[in-house]
Amino acid sequence: MNQPKPIFPANRHALYEKHGYSAAIRSGDLLFVSGQVGSRDDGTPEPDFATQVERAFDNLKDTLAAAGCTFADLIDVTTFHTDPENQFSTIMQVKQAIFPQPPYPNWTAVGVNWLAGFDFEIKVIARIPELQE
Repeated sequence: MNQPKPIFPANRHALYEKHGYSAAIRSGDLLFVSGQVGSRDDGTPEPDFATQVERAFDNLKDTLAAAGCTFADLIDVTTFHTDPENQFSTIMQVKQAIFPQPPYPNWTAVGVNWLAGFDFEIKVIARIPELQE
């Protein structure tokens, strides 16, 4: 039986150690990715919102790559937004650049009032194309 295995990107940011969590956990052929935010290497939020969203997707991409996955392997996406009404158009621009055509993963967007100083967070489940040990 496969034991859950923590996954970290090569250039992991300071938040993993500071808050004691894994970037992702591989269980069988599934990858459960923790919420990725638009942090700088030191763990601080990127102040520009559009850049923060782009960095969150970049951090997600790096975490997926560490498990042998890409955005094409996503099956479930949940995003968290501190001001969805005003942020939606910016998020959609980044989303459309990453997912320009179907098939799209399912996607749930949730409005929240706190993200530890961040304004956007993305959490996903992906299917790992080939099991790697």
